[in-house]
Amino acid sequence: MTWSDRYAGSLMNAFGPPKLVLARGEGAHVWDVEGREYVDLLGGIAVNALGHAHPRLVAAVSDQLATLGHISNFFASTPQIELAEQLNTLLNAGLAAHTPGLGPIETRAFFTNSGGEANEAAFKLTRRTGRTKIVATEGAFHGRTMGALAVTAKAAYREPFEPLPGEVEFVPFGDAAALAGAVDDDTAAVVLEPIQGEAGVIVPPADYLPEAQRIAHEHGALLWLDEIQTGVGRTGSWFAHQHPDLVAGPVVPDVVTLAKGLGGGFPIGVCLATGGAGKLFDPGNHGTTFGGNPPAAAAGLAVLEVLEEEALLPHAARMGERLREGLAADPRVGEVRGAGLLIGLDLVGPQAPDVVAAAQGAGFLVNAPAPHRLRLAPPLVLTEADVTAFLDAWPGILDTAGVAR
Repeated sequence: MTWSDRYAGSLMNAFGPPKLVLARGEGAHVWDVEGREYVDLLGGIAVNALGHAHPRLVAAVSDQLATLGHISNFFASTPQIELAEQLNTLLNAGLAAHTPGLGPIETRAFFTNSGGEANEAAFKLTRRTGRTKIVATEGAFHGRTMGALAVTAKAAYREPFEPLPGEVEFVPFGDAAALAGAVDDDTAAVVLEPIQGEAGVIVPPADYLPEAQRIAHEHGALLWLDEIQTGVGRTGSWFAHQHPDLVAGPVVPDVVTLAKGLGGGFPIGVCLATGGAGKLFDPGNHGTTFGGNPPAAAAGLAVLEVLEEEALLPHAARMGERLREGLAADPRVGEVRGAGLLIGLDLVGPQAPDVVAAAQGAGFLVNAPAPHRLRLAPPLVLTEADVTAFLDAWPGILDTAGVAR
């Protein structure tokens, strides 16, 4: 009996058959149980910021577990406090860079185990405004918990579990006029991704987020930015909403959710809230058993330290630019989008699943969020050699997949 057979016989069929059974990883490379090597251009869907088995991350978690493992939230830990302070510092540094003269913005954190839980916390936070209406966008993905699913657009994810909580109105993504038409004085929050990842890395107009902020705040609504996929350096900036090439003007969100890259593979998410939004929760309003426990917080601190010390944000920007230019050079690619190492591309035909299979056969892991779209979100430690190897293989991958010239 194979590992895949044993998987099918012992796990719920929530994900379909696994593409591979992986055994180990190092840097941006992984090996399957048969010993075959792959360049991981998906990074656990934008999670493994430091790649696999980074010694600093391994040491941080191991040392913390050997010192103080789990505690309940009746108690605090120093890594938890330090990580909250560090995220506050990073958010404020970006705001100050975009808004000269702006004073410090008070920011408070609620740690979770995942991005879906971070958005669930944000959803509950919006209810503390006394309003229930939320404006979300078509194509949005915010997670699988019932609250996060309520603001997720995809019918295939939503419909099996309806009715979902909330009074949610969806408008076209990137359309400020549509947003202005939907937001009113009953709106609790506007929830947006700075770049829609699950939809295929869709980048809105550069004035979209500043306009969204103006519209939300004119009606007393919160601006809730889901940076679960785009945050923690993925786009080449700590936060995508502070990326100067993506956003034309300062944005001060009321709520920001992060996860994925924050723990580098160790489960952690966070709901950050600024100003008065950070004080909406009272004791007992929300809770978590594991969220932000000492090993998870130590992992988050290690990721932030390594990203800074190894200058991985500018590295991600350079590697992403090389990848986008190289992928677009093939005429069978219609459009390439994204920033840093979050890349989406459209093929001229609906062969994206075939390209995923062909890439895997050639030793590269990529993702197809739609029949004609591919997504790349590799570790930020992806090397020049890895980029060169993939671009050299790219025309042959498209040939094998049968993408017509």
